[in-house]
Amino acid sequence: MKHLYILLLSFSLSFASFDKIDSFDASFTQSVTDDKGKTLTYKGHISASKPQNALWSYKEPIQKDVFINSHQVIIVEPEIEQVIIRSIGSSLDFFNMIKNAKEIKKGTYEANFENKIFTITTSEEIIESISYIDEFENRVKIVFESQVQNKDINQEIFIPKYPLDFDIIRD
Repeated sequence: MKHLYILLLSFSLSFASFDKIDSFDASFTQSVTDDKGKTLTYKGHISASKPQNALWSYKEPIQKDVFINSHQVIIVEPEIEQVIIRSIGSSLDFFNMIKNAKEIKKGTYEANFENKIFTITTSEEIIESISYIDEFENRVKIVFESQVQNKDINQEIFIPKYPLDFDIIRD
């Protein structure tokens, strides 16, 4: 769960370094490789907009929606009829922090957050991927496809919706 939280933060961090990007929409493939070389692959879709709204919709291998805003992460897992609500605090200003990401070579940037280094690759100012090592020493890489920056995104999609009979866990 914690690496999912870091993943969400990393996306929020990633596009903040580009001052002209107000929204980001893309399909993604996320691979998580452990120290034995075993890789788990997830696929889905991301929609995000400033200041800190994001919806990660995982489609494979399981379905779940992860909503993030400046104060909370809400994870809706329909297969187990569960919702996890986690406060992230208002002191975290991801966009301001990422402005300090350094270009290490053309199209490759590094940002440091919570003692982790995130590598962000771009092509013509379009985010291509984000890589980092999580707290379990897994190598995580998120590759984006069909990226669209600065499109109008209906803010209603960032409001979690789930049946009232789902178990709710506050973390």
